[in-house]
Amino acid sequence: MIKNPYRTQNIAFFFLFLATLLIVIPVGLIVVLIIQKGLPAINWQFLFSLPRQGMRAGGIFPAIIGTIYLVAGAIIFALPIGLLAAVYLSEYAKDNLLTRIIKLAIVNLSGVPSVVYGLFGLVLFVVFFKFGASIISGSLTLGIMILPVIITTSREALESVPYSFREVSLSLGASKWQTIRHIVLPNAIPGILTGTILGLGRVAGETAPILFTVAAFYLPQLPKSIFDQVMALPYHLYVISTQVPNVDEKMRYGTALVLLALVLFMNLVTVIIRYKFRKKKKW
Repeated sequence: MIKNPYRTQNIAFFFLFLATLLIVIPVGLIVVLIIQKGLPAINWQFLFSLPRQGMRAGGIFPAIIGTIYLVAGAIIFALPIGLLAAVYLSEYAKDNLLTRIIKLAIVNLSGVPSVVYGLFGLVLFVVFFKFGASIISGSLTLGIMILPVIITTSREALESVPYSFREVSLSLGASKWQTIRHIVLPNAIPGILTGTILGLGRVAGETAPILFTVAAFYLPQLPKSIFDQVMALPYHLYVISTQVPNVDEKMRYGTALVLLALVLFMNLVTVIIRYKFRKKKKW
């Protein structure tokens, strides 16, 4: 009996569509719930004023600023180091047992729980280097946490650039570094920014690492240096949801909505930049 290939294809498409719905529908319901319950809390006072009465009143401005500082610090630290490591592994390192072990270790580090990175940051930056609970300790811890993602995605982006591009550049007299700088990297930027987007989303939403290294329970003021503690939206949301009694429900959902919107905005900016670079690709 000859099987109908179109019937098999339709069955496969049905299960793929069903799997997509099983992912999209719960996420959509969560977003709708957060918007529905959090939107009434959104106003200028909530966004741009300091918390009062033990976080039962006032706004979340210090938590917003603290989150932006931590995300910016983590990306400033992780992106250059991750990109340089990816360039070395893809362009300079020889394909031997040691290199393969290093690549495997980097991939495995992506799956390490965030609380382990938090403990590592506490021991290394807060205690050993004596930075204390501060923006720099939190940023470095978060940067180390997203390094494996940035290295892996950047290396794959570099390796996806056709080798013929390198051959043509080298045949015209360019050095290896000139080839990487002017040929390989510009064509790999969209993929590198993909890793940056993944890193942004993870950094902005993490609670455990900043709990050990930077986050303050209640700090109604803005930081003055990188050695100050800050409030951060993920930890602030955890605190007002579990530790502070008699907090208005709309404040909790409003904080979640602001965090969701902040992550979406940062990702959107990065996606726009990636799109502009992708349009310039010649292949």
